[in-house]
Amino acid sequence: MAQDGELRLHLECELADEATRVFRELTDPVEVARWWGPDGFSTPGVEIDLRPGGAYRIAMQPPEGELFHLVGEYIDVDPPVGLAYTFRWEDPDPEDRETVVTLSLFDTDVGRSQLILDQGDFATERRLALHEEGWIQGLGKLGEMLASRGD
Repeated sequence: MAQDGELRLHLECELADEATRVFRELTDPVEVARWWGPDGFSTPGVEIDLRPGGAYRIAMQPPEGELFHLVGEYIDVDPPVGLAYTFRWEDPDPEDRETVVTLSLFDTDVGRSQLILDQGDFATERRLALHEEGWIQGLGKLGEMLASRGD
């Protein structure tokens, strides 16, 4: 639960695949590179050491602008139901701080699952809104990718 004054992101989405497959899409470097980031961004590099204490690094390329990276460390790895990790930008904006992302997965029906994402605490409303937009667009791409595989 968020305390008064904390800036936290909470998103839920239903995906067209079982939790086991979705967990793989969230943790396999090749798959993450296919859906990660806001619309128009590419992900030219993903390094993942998937274990508690293991690090990850994701290279993101905006449509215009220079390549940048986000990095973090896995706190909890519980396939296929959960994942938690720190999230920080290399060369962060002055309004950025390290946050923690928690992803929870639940099978809801045959061939479907629900993903719940929590992230925080953010330093400003502006940074919270930026992350919300990025996650909505990235998870939208993941959802489209999974739905197209089911056809």
